Amino acid sequence: MIPDDIEGLTALFAQFGARDPESWARSQVNEGIPQLARYLFLRQAWRNVVSEGDPTGIGREIASAQNSPDQPYAGAGHALARLRAKGASDEDLTDLVRAMQASVLFSLCYRREDPGVEEPAASEVMWALVQTDSDGNVVGPIGGLHESVLETDPTGREMRPRPAAG
Repeated sequence: MIPDDIEGLTALFAQFGARDPESWARSQVNEGIPQLARYLFLRQAWRNVVSEGDPTGIGREIASAQNSPDQPYAGAGHALARLRAKGASDEDLTDLVRAMQASVLFSLCYRREDPGVEEPAASEVMWALVQTDSDGNVVGPIGGLHESVLETDPTGREMRPRPAAG
């Protein structure tokens, strides 16, 4: 059961690793914004963005492309191999891939709010991400996702560059 009080929600946000869990909980309780649903969606979406602390993904992409050179997405592995051969470090490649993936995440969350911006002729077509109950009934819309993409960056730096090593 999802708590409906600030203390219970704060504990749940903290359990899920939210920075400033009380702020998320207060917003949900006081403003009626489904912040837990927003946070969980973004938390799970970030899991599909390459982790800055795991450069082994670069090697996996390259190996996958070498094993199946014509498969969908193999072009990324081929490009990474060429960049690595020209001296790019796995850390730099990871930063590049991560930034591009996070940019796509932001863009998708933003476009979901108003698809008519890009397609004026279809301005009446709208999309929604909604929270449902355990029976699949719509509880309410989850909006403003793009506003929290950077805030939920697992590094806590909101996609700012890594601190210089030294």
